[in-house]
Amino acid sequence: MIGLYGGSFDPPHRGHVELARRAKEELGVGKLVVLVSGAPGHKAVETPADVRLRLARAAFPDDEVVLDEHARTVDTLRAHPEWSDPVFIVGADEFADFLAWKEPDEVLRRTRLAVATRPGFPRERLQAVLERLEQPDRVLFFEIEPTPVASRDLRARLARGEDVADEVPSAVVRTIKKGGLYGPLRGYNSGA
Repeated sequence: MIGLYGGSFDPPHRGHVELARRAKEELGVGKLVVLVSGAPGHKAVETPADVRLRLARAAFPDDEVVLDEHARTVDTLRAHPEWSDPVFIVGADEFADFLAWKEPDEVLRRTRLAVATRPGFPRERLQAVLERLEQPDRVLFFEIEPTPVASRDLRARLARGEDVADEVPSAVVRTIKKGGLYGPLRGYNSGA
């Protein structure tokens, strides 16, 4: 089974890595393709795509990490017909907003969704989405332990010069330090 896991990864943190690990374990994903969004359609990203791609490769060394030039998931799926019935991994918060995605029912025709839920997440929010989908049976759920870390908070902490080694994989920390990324004097050096 091919798993797809997309995001801006600005920067990738232990929560991202744990979500991918659990998806592999729970769903039997044999190959994981990490899709680093070049220009996400749902939010602005300041860090250049090549930098985020380098960071994601450090965070996911055993997986295929590629730059996704498409702003919307359905367009990415259309561009890759070689992915035969993959499973697209998302968190519960993302799934709660799934109906706002471009062509959500077409997304489900092209991929199954694997939704990572955490204890205490309101099931009624998930059920409300399922009830409006043409193929709710294409949505799978698996549980993860919550990892209270967000990339935006990490960027702010890094800009203040704070240590984030507990929340960010060591290879990512090394890449950030080597490249002088996110700090007050950051310079997005593509050779870092």
